[in-house]
Amino acid sequence: MILTADVLENAFVRLEPFEPSMRAEVRSALDCDPDSWGGMVAAAYGPHFDGWWTAAMAAMCAGSRIPWAVRRQSDGAVIGTTSLYEIRPEHRRCEVGSTFYRPETRGGPVNPACKRLLLDHAFAAGAVRVEIITDTLNPASQAAIRKLGARDEGVLARHKITWTGRIRDTAQFAILDLDWPKVRQLLDDRIAGFSES
Repeated sequence: MILTADVLENAFVRLEPFEPSMRAEVRSALDCDPDSWGGMVAAAYGPHFDGWWTAAMAAMCAGSRIPWAVRRQSDGAVIGTTSLYEIRPEHRRCEVGSTFYRPETRGGPVNPACKRLLLDHAFAAGAVRVEIITDTLNPASQAAIRKLGARDEGVLARHKITWTGRIRDTAQFAILDLDWPKVRQLLDDRIAGFSES
């Protein structure tokens, strides 16, 4: 499995790998909705952005993460970020996550459009397993992951410590290469529904 930092795009979003020139745009996109950052392991809004950006760029250089800015196709605005991370080529697995979208874009085509691109990129590169995890206190996120068709693998108790110091239980999900054709069709159908409306 060799994952590359490519631009990925479809009718709704363009995913652009982080580069220094987009730092201000990404900062602007993430500098909102402090309550949504509460369950995250790391925060990236306001005063937390610089450390988060530096860590994301370092992980990208190390090959353990590919962070993308999410650009909306309709107006060219950067509306969030998402990543493939915990990249483990020797096990042909990675995680999709570190995802944040501006509040006004949630519930529409952005998340399924991004997941379609990221999952296709990972499985085309030879992944056999893509994990998606979230805080057990975030039922909306869990519902969105289930809607993708991911396997519910249970809860990892006391799994991570958030930036606020809270010990977090993590709900773990996965999509396997064996699942990808069905999941891809589900995503394509959802995205087509947005295209028709």
